[in-house]
Amino acid sequence: MLVVGQIGKPHGIRGEVSVIVRTDEPEERFTSGSVFVTEVPRDRRVNVGPAAAAAPGVRFEVPQRLVLESIRWHQGRGIAVFEGISDRNVAEALRGVFLQVDSADLAPPEDPEEFHDHQLVGLRVVAVDGAELGTVQRIDHAPSSDLIVLAKAGGGTALIPFVTAIVPTVDLAGGRIVVDLPEGLLDL
Repeated sequence: MLVVGQIGKPHGIRGEVSVIVRTDEPEERFTSGSVFVTEVPRDRRVNVGPAAAAAPGVRFEVPQRLVLESIRWHQGRGIAVFEGISDRNVAEALRGVFLQVDSADLAPPEDPEEFHDHQLVGLRVVAVDGAELGTVQRIDHAPSSDLIVLAKAGGGTALIPFVTAIVPTVDLAGGRIVVDLPEGLLDL
């Protein structure tokens, strides 16, 4: 599964939610009728308190799939309406939920210098001198550049800017990424 977005806070009182986009192709992923597999983040609980009731006396549970009815764009975020989410309390219960699509359904990028996140996760990260540094835990999308979250071989994590000067080689077939790190970057 590939995470393409995360539900943010409710917007208004009719069940609209903000969506934090985590894909380079939001216009393709977020169209009316798009179906997303949901995942509740492990690191925090999604609000499922008594205020989030599907009906009086019925506790709300995050559905396994959400179908997008409509989306509009406002200040870099999507404001979305999902089928069956019709009030603010239920929308609040979805805050933090990840929206995913099946990575098998994605066409490979046309640009040879572009990669889907799921293609990189788990790859070995090695220095230009061949030293094993760890593996790719995930890719974070920051405003200035993407970041490789490195699970260091000796424990802990480090962030590596995913720019050509620092990441000269991505070898998907070989299962590795070669990095040319400035001195001290892994110590930050």
